[in-house]
Amino acid sequence: MSEILLTPGPTPLPDYVREALARPIIHHRTDAYRAIFRRVAVGLPRLFHTAAPVFTLTGSGTAAMEAAVVNLLSPGEEAIVLLGGKFAERWQHLCEAYHIRAVTVPVAYGEAVDPAQVEETLTRYPAAKVILATLTETSTGVVHDLEALGRIARAQDRILVADAISGLGADACRTDAWGVDVVVAASQKGLMLPPGLGFLSVNERAWKCVERSRSPRYYNDLRLYREAAAGDDAPFTSAIPLVIALDLVLAKLNEEGIEQVWQRTATLAASVRAGAARLGLSVFARRPSNALTAIAVPEAKRVVEAMHAQGVRVAAGQGEMAGKILRIAHMGHITDSDVQAGLKALGQALAQVTTGAQA
Repeated sequence: MSEILLTPGPTPLPDYVREALARPIIHHRTDAYRAIFRRVAVGLPRLFHTAAPVFTLTGSGTAAMEAAVVNLLSPGEEAIVLLGGKFAERWQHLCEAYHIRAVTVPVAYGEAVDPAQVEETLTRYPAAKVILATLTETSTGVVHDLEALGRIARAQDRILVADAISGLGADACRTDAWGVDVVVAASQKGLMLPPGLGFLSVNERAWKCVERSRSPRYYNDLRLYREAAAGDDAPFTSAIPLVIALDLVLAKLNEEGIEQVWQRTATLAASVRAGAARLGLSVFARRPSNALTAIAVPEAKRVVEAMHAQGVRVAAGQGEMAGKILRIAHMGHITDSDVQAGLKALGQALAQVTTGAQA
């Protein structure tokens, strides 16, 4: 029995991606590969809604997050970290690893960050020039108001960095229009690829921080990536099959139009939320993302296991939300039929767990 994958990363692969990944490998230091790399370099900024360059790293989304920290900040400096979930907390852990003081703005799980609280924190910490934020918090299903955060960051002359690893290609992300200086993303979610590529868009405001940073860096040194990009290349070995498949994905997304992709994803999200309501369940996030829906479910761990037994894979809660929520994705190549199968499996799993609890 084939499994229906409704996890918020990795997400299902389109047939054309799987076919591309199965092709014979080619050498990357060739004109043929450089032409592909050039098309990717042109296509990614359209997806990010930016005129800034987007650098492609071989590594997961966390590698791109780490690249943002070490290239923008130096040991001993302060950064404002907006919390609210397990992945927002990763910004804090990365800062601590590189001896950067993380000034945290607490946000309860399931809530969106309060822009007024961010503004007040910036006033109290004028030396903190970088704000580390999240577009879509994968652990809670919350989408934060990045547009409001961008206005505040620009008004106070701060650099705004956003983790859009789950949000890119699902939730609206208007990088330049919203005043976001750096956006971090990865391949295995809205981009419909396997894990293995990380991305960073970096504008000229942020680049000044890159040139000043004193943090130790080598593989993630964006100065090397900028230099190599001038020759349509990467400074280190590319994940060649993934970049070739990414070239195809970007062409498909460009053909559909990113605005239409956002709308399609929003329609699937609404279907999931309506289905949860019919089952008597509530959405966990106060400001829900269109990339995934976190649903408060009694006996969530057992429900997730019962759904998997039916061939439907969803994600359980993480950290303090373990056993309290489950998470259903509706981004990338996930279809309405996938979503409906997931809701059917959820209903059956709830009935099974409830019956077992009453026995």
